[in-house]
Amino acid sequence: MNLKSLLLCSDDKIVRVLRRTLGDLEIEVVHCSNAEAALRNLTRERFEAIIVDCAGAGAADVLKGARTAPCNKRAIAVAILDPDSGLRSAFDIGAHFVLYKPVSVERAKSSFRAARALMKRERRRNSRVLVHLPLEMTSLESGAHFKVNTTDVGDGGLAVTLPKRSKPQGRWKLSFVLPGSLDRVEVPAEFAWEGSGTQVGLRFVDPSPEVARQLGEWLRRNSPDEEKDDPPVHCQLTDLSLCGCYLEISSPFPVSTRVTLSMRAAGVELRSEGVVRVMHPERGMGVEFTQTTQEHRTLLEKFLSRLSENPDTLPELMVEPEGLENDTAQNSRTASESGEIEDPLLDLFRNHAGLEADSFVEMLRKQRGVTASAATSARAAAAAAF
Repeated sequence: MNLKSLLLCSDDKIVRVLRRTLGDLEIEVVHCSNAEAALRNLTRERFEAIIVDCAGAGAADVLKGARTAPCNKRAIAVAILDPDSGLRSAFDIGAHFVLYKPVSVERAKSSFRAARALMKRERRRNSRVLVHLPLEMTSLESGAHFKVNTTDVGDGGLAVTLPKRSKPQGRWKLSFVLPGSLDRVEVPAEFAWEGSGTQVGLRFVDPSPEVARQLGEWLRRNSPDEEKDDPPVHCQLTDLSLCGCYLEISSPFPVSTRVTLSMRAAGVELRSEGVVRVMHPERGMGVEFTQTTQEHRTLLEKFLSRLSENPDTLPELMVEPEGLENDTAQNSRTASESGEIEDPLLDLFRNHAGLEADSFVEMLRKQRGVTASAATSARAAAAAAF
C-alpha cells in the first residue's frame, strides 16, 4: 500500500468500515482515537489523506494542524458528519470531502474513489525528479537575468543552484527545455524556500494548462515511483455554457480542484480544462473552464450547436482530477474573464454557491428557460436534452 491516511475517530464501527474500505482501495490507515495522538503523527509522517470524525473533540484542531505541518499541508481532508450537521462548517475548517453517517461500505467506497484519485495527483505534485538542466530566469520586476542549473523538477516547482552571493526575490519568468523534448517551457515562478549554500526552491505561479500538461507527462515518464492514475469517472452533463458546466456525479471533487473533461456527442469531441467552483456532496459540481483560446471556444460553440440539433443525443462525459488549485492561482484568468463574456451560469456559481443543493439545482432549472444572451440560449437548448 503506497497511499497513507490518518484517521481520527473513536467510533469502533466507523473505524472497522473505513479500515475495510480503504484497505480494498489500497490506502493504509493509521488510526488515532484522540486529537493529541493525531497531531503528533502529523509532525512525524506524511499522509495523503486526513480523515476526522467531526463529532469528536479536536477535529478542527487536527485539520488546522495538517495545514501548518510542512509535509501534510496538501493532504486531502475528509470530514465525517452527522446528517443534520452544517455542511458549511466542515468546509470552513478545511475539509475537501464530506462523508455522512451512518458510514456504510458502499457510501465510503463511492467517496474515497474520488478522494483516492485526487490523493494520487497531489502526491505526484510533491514528488521530485532529480535532473540537471540549464534554466534561464528573468526578474519580472527588475529585468535581472540569470543562467542557472536545476537540481530537481516537480509538478509544482523546481530547485536551482544560484550564483554565489546572489539573493534574488520577487517573481521571475523561468525558461527551460525538458530532456527529450523540443518545446521550451516558460512559466512564472516565485521563491518558495532557501536551502543550505546556494540552493533555493521556486514555486510555479499559475502555469498555463499546456505547461501543466507538458510537465505532468514528462514527470509521469521519468518519475522513479511511477504510479498509474485512476481511470476517468463517468458523469452526467446537465448544464453547459461557453464558460462552464454543471455535472451530476455521485462523488464530486472539492472546490478548487483542477479537472479535465472529455466530452463527446453527435460526432463532436471536446477536451476542456477547468476548476471546480461549486460542490454538492453526493450530488454534483459546477466547473468553470480555464482555457481561453479561440480554438477551444469554437469547439464549444460547435458542441452546443450539435446538442441543439440533436435533442435526443445524450453526451458522453468523463472527468478526472489534475490536482488542487494553488493558492497563488486563485486570480488566474478564466474563459469568462479573458473575453469579458456575461454568463448567467457562472454568475450562479459565484454568487449562489452557498445554497443548499436542492435550492441550487432549482435555480439551475429556472435559469434554463432564460434567453437573455446567446450563450444562455445555447445552454438552455443543450440542457433541454436531459
